[in-house]
Amino acid sequence: MESIHDSKQDRLSMLQASFEAVLGQEELFSKIIDFFPYPIEVFARDGTAVMVNRAMLTEFGVASQDMIIGKYNIFQDPEIDKNGLSDLVKEVFNGQTRTVTNIKVPLKSIQERYTIENLDIKSMYQDATGFPIRDERGEVSHVAVIFITRRIYKGKVSIANAIEYLEKNWDQEYNLSETAKAAGLSTYHFSRVFKIDVGMTPYSYYRKLKMEHLMEKLRDTNLTVKEAFNVCGLEYNGHSFSVFKKHVGVTPLKYREMTVK
Repeated sequence: MESIHDSKQDRLSMLQASFEAVLGQEELFSKIIDFFPYPIEVFARDGTAVMVNRAMLTEFGVASQDMIIGKYNIFQDPEIDKNGLSDLVKEVFNGQTRTVTNIKVPLKSIQERYTIENLDIKSMYQDATGFPIRDERGEVSHVAVIFITRRIYKGKVSIANAIEYLEKNWDQEYNLSETAKAAGLSTYHFSRVFKIDVGMTPYSYYRKLKMEHLMEKLRDTNLTVKEAFNVCGLEYNGHSFSVFKKHVGVTPLKYREMTVK
C-alpha cells in the first residue's frame, strides 16, 4: 500500500518537474505559479524573490507583488537566522528538498515590512517545503518555497497569548493556572472564553498539540515508537494509544507503518 509519505513525495516531484518543464517560458511559468492554490515564492540563486503568487499576497493582505519581488531576500531576513533556519535554507539552495513543520509565522515583521495596516491575524503556524528548480543542465536555477497553513487564530489577544503559551509548553505537564495567567484571566473566565473563541477547551487544545508533535516524532526513524512517546512526555500505554487513535484514526504503530518507508 502506498504510504502517506510516498504520496506527498510523488506530488512534490510532479510539481517540481512541471516547474522545470516551463522554466524557460517566463510567462507560462508565472501563470502556473500564480494559479497554484497555496502560497508560494520563487527565489533566484542569490536569494532574491523573483515570483510570488496571489495566494501568498492574499494570505497576508500584501497590496502588490511589487512589494516583494526584487525587494525581499531570504538570505537577508533576520527571522530566518532567529528561527535557526539558515543552514536549512542553504541546503535547499544547494539542491536539497527540505520541509520544516509548525513554524510560527513572524507576523509583526511581515506587517512592518509590507506596511500592512489591517492584519487581523493574531497568530499563525505553517509548514514550509523548499525545493530546487533545475535548468536543462541539471543545475539549480531557482528555488521554490511552498507554505501550508496549519493553524491560524484571529480571536482575542488574551486567548492568542494563551495559545502561544501552550505552543511553547506543549511538552510540559498541562497547567491551567499558568495558561490562564498567560491570558491575564482567571481560570474560570479563561476556560469559558477560550472554548467560545477556539471551539474546544484549553486542555483539548493542549492534547491536540501533543498528538501533532507525536505524529511528527513517529515519522522520525531515529526514534522507536516508545521513544517518540517519551520525547513528547506521554506514557507508553493503552490510554495514550486510545487517545492517539481517536485523534488520528489509526494506532501509533499503524501510523508509523503508513508514513515511514
